[in-house]
Amino acid sequence: MNRLRAVGRMMRGLLHIGAGFWLVFVRFPRLQTTHREAAVQAWAQRMLAVCGIGLTIRGEPPAKGPLLLVANHISWLDILVLHAARHCRFVSKSDVRHWPLIGTLATASGTLYIERASRRDAMRVVHHMAEALRGEEVVAIFPEGTTGDGITLLPFHANLIQAAISADAPVVPVGLRFVDDLSGDTSLAPSYVGDESLLGSFWRTLCAPGITALVSYGEPQRAEGRDRRTWAHDLHATIDVLRVHGPRSGHPAPIK
Repeated sequence: MNRLRAVGRMMRGLLHIGAGFWLVFVRFPRLQTTHREAAVQAWAQRMLAVCGIGLTIRGEPPAKGPLLLVANHISWLDILVLHAARHCRFVSKSDVRHWPLIGTLATASGTLYIERASRRDAMRVVHHMAEALRGEEVVAIFPEGTTGDGITLLPFHANLIQAAISADAPVVPVGLRFVDDLSGDTSLAPSYVGDESLLGSFWRTLCAPGITALVSYGEPQRAEGRDRRTWAHDLHATIDVLRVHGPRSGHPAPIK
């Protein structure tokens, strides 16, 4: 039954990806920026539903930029989940640009790509991020630099947080977690860590009976004299609490 369910979800997912290409190549040239963002968000919400993944938002998604979203990183699903909660421009590893199908859609949604091993490229990306923030955009980063297991939060790299300092823009910490609908425990099905393959993670996610993605938004904060390393340390502590316990205020907002 799990395999039959997964095959059905895969077929519907491929059809929805095809709709995404139509959106990018046919509709996007005619749409204004705000309408493009709304279309990407709606497409992402539908893609989650097709994959059998619910979405629950805790706290308040940002209404507008300039803003830097800083989130923990668990899975290839994270970008889709954050887009479904609130459209933003991502900073992603350069490999994603070349992923079949996904790379084209990621590029069309405004993703900024970074060569993670290059310090010089990090400086280039920080410059472009700061420009986007000065243009009142919402930009999102995963400062762990790679995916974790969803249980333990990896150390944060501070380089990209410099963009918020340079642009004098606020940061909103975001905690991500995937939950098994039956047990209420953390779901490891979407994990993509270590030697796991993207295909294996994808198939495992499709086979799962029910998963909910929890997106917990914290309160906006400014540097207030902190350098990027100190700020990254403080954000790490905040997100570690957010991803498990959610924000202190605000009511859950489930999206069907």
